[in-house]
Amino acid sequence: MIILSVSGLSFHVGAKEIIGGVSFSVEDGDKLGIVGVNGSGKSTLLNMICKKTEPTEGNIYTAKERTVGMMEQNEAFSDADSDGGTLLERMYAAYPELCRDEARLSKLETLLENAKGEDVPTLAAELSRVNARYVENGGLHYKSRCRSILLRLGFTPDSFEKPISDFSGGERARIGLARLLLWEPDILILDEPTNHLDTDAMEWLEEHLASYKKTLIVVSHDRYFLDRVTNKTLEIENGRAKLYNAPYSGFVKQKAAERAAAEKKYDLQQKEIARLEAYIENQRRLNRERNIIAAESREKAIARMDKVEKPKEAPRAIRFSFKSDVESGNDVLSVRKLSAGYGSNVLFSDVSFEVKKRERLFIAGANGVGKSTLLKVLLGKAAPLGGFFEFGANVKTGYYDQENQALDLSKTVIDELWDAHPNVNETALRNILASFMFRGEDAFKQVYVLSGGERARLTLAKLIMSGMNLLILDEPTNHLDIQSREALENALENFDGTVIAVSHDRYFMKKIATRVIEIYEKSAVDYRWGYDEYLEAREKRKREKSERDERGKEDIRRDTPEGDAVTGKELFLRRKKESAEARQAEKRRRDVMRETKELEEELERVSNELYGEAASDYVRAAELDKRKNEIEERLLTLYEEQESFRDL
Repeated sequence: MIILSVSGLSFHVGAKEIIGGVSFSVEDGDKLGIVGVNGSGKSTLLNMICKKTEPTEGNIYTAKERTVGMMEQNEAFSDADSDGGTLLERMYAAYPELCRDEARLSKLETLLENAKGEDVPTLAAELSRVNARYVENGGLHYKSRCRSILLRLGFTPDSFEKPISDFSGGERARIGLARLLLWEPDILILDEPTNHLDTDAMEWLEEHLASYKKTLIVVSHDRYFLDRVTNKTLEIENGRAKLYNAPYSGFVKQKAAERAAAEKKYDLQQKEIARLEAYIENQRRLNRERNIIAAESREKAIARMDKVEKPKEAPRAIRFSFKSDVESGNDVLSVRKLSAGYGSNVLFSDVSFEVKKRERLFIAGANGVGKSTLLKVLLGKAAPLGGFFEFGANVKTGYYDQENQALDLSKTVIDELWDAHPNVNETALRNILASFMFRGEDAFKQVYVLSGGERARLTLAKLIMSGMNLLILDEPTNHLDIQSREALENALENFDGTVIAVSHDRYFMKKIATRVIEIYEKSAVDYRWGYDEYLEAREKRKREKSERDERGKEDIRRDTPEGDAVTGKELFLRRKKESAEARQAEKRRRDVMRETKELEEELERVSNELYGEAASDYVRAAELDKRKNEIEERLLTLYEEQESFRDL
């Protein structure tokens, strides 16, 4: 069944066409990825689907009574600072009907306690009606679901009662995503949902969306994410859109094959036309009657041809390279017992490592462990709590800030470069800006009007002019489209200097990293063989947590002074014990599920009696209300325990 249909959609800004003639349809349950270069109109298309932007031409049809929910790329709650709510209150507000019913139930209970005479049946009837609706709409479970989603997206229990105003812009974006996932609209629309997520949260989101039963439309530049979540791809290129029945990797192959076939078909026809035109010219040169007839015949053949249109060139991507002015020594950086944090909050301690020339070292770890703080300490932008570090000979550092805070918003694009490099002439500056897609009048735009992607490109332009031999990059692929990410990957692969980077872009990390240091449990783990070793270690940790290290094929040694190898009998007993623990865990899971079901059924019975027959019996109502609270408390505990079973 078609849940969304777009027909002949166009959008213009003045005389400029952003997108034109876009037509496609989405089936119920489809997971559609939308790709295209920055500025191609992806977000504009999403806004038109959500009716936030009016199209210049065309129509959008959504199936009747289907809900549409959208998270924008930089959503951060414009009203969050003034509402005074906590994180949990903001999450509960995603269920306005349940919150209203809950408040009404509380008020009705109070009114019933003081009601007399003919008011009692009326209030009791309303209470019963509101409670039935509350239970039917999920009132018994929504609070535990809110907590679960927050935990999965990287929030800790001690943050639940914090005011929304205390959270950063990136954290608020995650809160917006959490609220939308709670709502579960029929058409879920996400614009760059992986921004601000660490690897664990990203992987959970992938699993969640892959199993999402409803329709998903997502704009993302994360290639792994698109492959794991989507089953169709809509590409917007040169203002036009084309639908491919494949996730991102399949789309890339299909598009390349189609383009190669179209170019071959065009070239063959052009060769045939050239051959016929040469024949015509030769016959006319002979200028005899039969030659003229033959020439005219070939001209008619050319005229009758169904001309193959020349394939349009792909949108121009940025192109650049990094080149150091001076070569550094072999020892680029030495870090010894370094500790960092803020006040009493120690993020990491006793971190030591060495960086050699031409290494591409990536710093990994969950959000909040201190990755960006480590970079700031190395750059002198934050003071360490202990330890020391030292750069080697001739090291010249260039820094990419993920928020592009080094840009002066009051300047123009060209002045931002010129003021940093006053000895470079205008022609050279314009050429550099052109390679970063700032052509013509774009060079004179004010920095404050630039999009996130444009600011990222301008920061990179400044970086390549610095002649550094050590690049320190904090989330450099944020705000870059896929083509720009590929250009950055190529530039870093060919860079003759050293790279230290923080990134959650797994594709980028896998391609570039020659070594990974993970900040884990306030210390550092060094993976000298790069991303694959780091990935294997993470998977191993997951297996050890869920399987309790059942591999059992390696030599297992006892932790004794003698260090003797475990005997066959001891290995058998250990496996037997682990199997017993696994059976106990499975039994506990079944017990929890059974108890949860029984309590939910009892809660429904208690609620029906409390707001029905017992509404006017205050003694019985008090007993039932007490039992209701006990059940709800126990259910919250059970729901949280159920979440832990997902990791088993």
